[in-house]
Amino acid sequence: MTKRLWLLLVLSFVSALGSAAAQATKRAITHEDLWLLKRVGAPVPSPDGKWAVFSVSQPSYDAKETSADLWLVPLDGSAPARQLTQTKAPESGADWSPDGTRIAFSSKRDGDEAAQIYVLDVVNGGEAERVTSLSTGARGPLWSPDGKQLLFVSEVYPGAADDEANKKAAKAIKDRKYNARVYEGFPVKYWDRWLDEKKAHLFVQDAKAGAKARDLLAGTKLAALPGFGGKEAETGENLPAAWAPDGKSVVFVARTTRDRAAYAETPTQLFAVALAGGEPTALTDDQGSFDDPVFRPDGQALLASYEAGGDGKTYHHQRIVSFPWPFDAAKRTNLTAGFDLSVVKYVAGADSKSVYFTAEAGEQTTLFSVSTAGGAVKAHAVPQHGCLTGLNIGGGVLVASYDSAASPPEVVRLDAAAGTYRALTHFNDAKLAQLDLPAVERFQFTSAKGRPISNLLVKPAGFDAKKKYPLLVVMHGGPTPQFKDQWGIRWNYHLLAAPGYVLVLTNYSGSTGYTEAFGQAIQLDPLKTPADEINQGADEAIERYPFIDGSRQAAAGASYGGHLANWMEATTTRYKAIISHAGLATHATQWSTSDGIYHREVNNGGPVWEGSTIWREQSPTSYAGNKAKGTGWVTPILVTVGEQDFRVPINNSMEMWTYLQRLQVPSKLLVFPDANHWIMKGEDSRFWFGEVHAWLAKHLK
Repeated sequence: MTKRLWLLLVLSFVSALGSAAAQATKRAITHEDLWLLKRVGAPVPSPDGKWAVFSVSQPSYDAKETSADLWLVPLDGSAPARQLTQTKAPESGADWSPDGTRIAFSSKRDGDEAAQIYVLDVVNGGEAERVTSLSTGARGPLWSPDGKQLLFVSEVYPGAADDEANKKAAKAIKDRKYNARVYEGFPVKYWDRWLDEKKAHLFVQDAKAGAKARDLLAGTKLAALPGFGGKEAETGENLPAAWAPDGKSVVFVARTTRDRAAYAETPTQLFAVALAGGEPTALTDDQGSFDDPVFRPDGQALLASYEAGGDGKTYHHQRIVSFPWPFDAAKRTNLTAGFDLSVVKYVAGADSKSVYFTAEAGEQTTLFSVSTAGGAVKAHAVPQHGCLTGLNIGGGVLVASYDSAASPPEVVRLDAAAGTYRALTHFNDAKLAQLDLPAVERFQFTSAKGRPISNLLVKPAGFDAKKKYPLLVVMHGGPTPQFKDQWGIRWNYHLLAAPGYVLVLTNYSGSTGYTEAFGQAIQLDPLKTPADEINQGADEAIERYPFIDGSRQAAAGASYGGHLANWMEATTTRYKAIISHAGLATHATQWSTSDGIYHREVNNGGPVWEGSTIWREQSPTSYAGNKAKGTGWVTPILVTVGEQDFRVPINNSMEMWTYLQRLQVPSKLLVFPDANHWIMKGEDSRFWFGEVHAWLAKHLK
């Protein structure tokens, strides 16, 4: 053996020992690790492509100690990110002025009764200046093309012409001697809040303190329609908008049929309103929905996302459409018509010749582009693992957030031509280096119905292929999302697996990320086939991976996954334990109490009273008799629910609980008084994960 070869062998051996030692020092993730990692928001690049602003939240188990601030990072990677604001109040909706010197954002700071718009001078520094003072608050600022004005959203009372009228309306409600919510139509609630009489309006104001805000929709026939409304979001109602290139008008998204939500689709349309005032013009009148209007940089076209409707289907891909500007509805071009994946977010290229977008592709969200004239879609193979979110562009520079199942989001710069990305922030690298977070694996099988079914497999920390591990089948909600190679807080893969479980995550029929037909396959078959495919996924994993102990299986899911968990309880005995969060017991009661109902009857074949058998045949409670047969209603089950959940209201979990107790099924109920559809408070989340792990440990000995 030569001296050189001997030296190489020694160095290789030492390197291997070092690698093994480093791996040995890593440990399983804890709830404290998960909860206290910094949460990095999506980047907003400056117009010249030199900087990006983004939010960073520092969570705490004590809500009073939680903070969130804006940070700035150079897009050439020449320096680390630096903090811009230092307040506990979070900032949202950051937007750069056209000259790249100022940032507008919304925040509710000390002394504010409602969130207001603030402007921060990035070049000269100093404190952010509050520029709005509406009693109804302000959010979602957008700079005008000349940088002199701001467009934003505020929710106002019906018929209120100005802020004084809004103050009077608010005072009248406050002074009432009774306390009651009164409705004459649908909808009445959304997610975890009751809807009131206020509606979102667009305002415009000079970008300086003391300037008067003007309501562009006050007194219009459009805003007076009973069915007028914006897009409901978790924090309020939005009117997605874009300034026209000449700055003389605004294009926005709204609906006019919101009052029909109990019995019909309520699509969102495109409108335009002149800055000088007057009645808005309806640009579209379609059975499908438009969203996210964006003007091409050359000002020659208006882009929007579009989701088809009116054909009786409950799912459609989101696509990108283009209209010439000045607007001509007859010349609409569907840029992604031949692309059988759903667009997540898009941006117009700086040269106005391309549109870049992200789409769910398999178990990822990746980058694509298409010509502004339409045609073939190009895949950019970035990222090769994990997911991109919050795609944005400035000065021709593409930025996004990147995360994977093993790493929370960080800001990245994308190189579409090279198919690569560069991390610009590293807020959680040091903490993650301590944790053993095995990369997810993928496998696929053909279902009993001949469909290709994709799955993710997650191994626990300290995995040893020679050992046998219990199997935890996790079922996703929606049903239209999917399991992706992506970080999560509510149901973190690695925290669930930490005590020593192998996870199988099956993307059943109805999941997004695949063909439109696959997404539609769940219609008229809401629970049975998805559950069959999930069970087939478990069988396939047990056969493929010798380290899985097929005699110890459990299943867990939330929302639609909770529906499926209850279905498993009612129809199979293969699992030793089940966890169900926010799940239905009977389709009819979920339909009649949820915040959204019409799409449910479309999915189940018509109204409850018209005789579709789906309502009963695919409800877990219809199989209570399986208890006597020994084919269901025997598995120990943990039922959890948030008391403020309006999506799957608590009555559904209570109905399930009643059946479980009557049938004497080993069970436990956890009700979180402050939680909505998800358990969002730190201590509540820590307790929930602890109860889940205890339940699994008890029944998967």
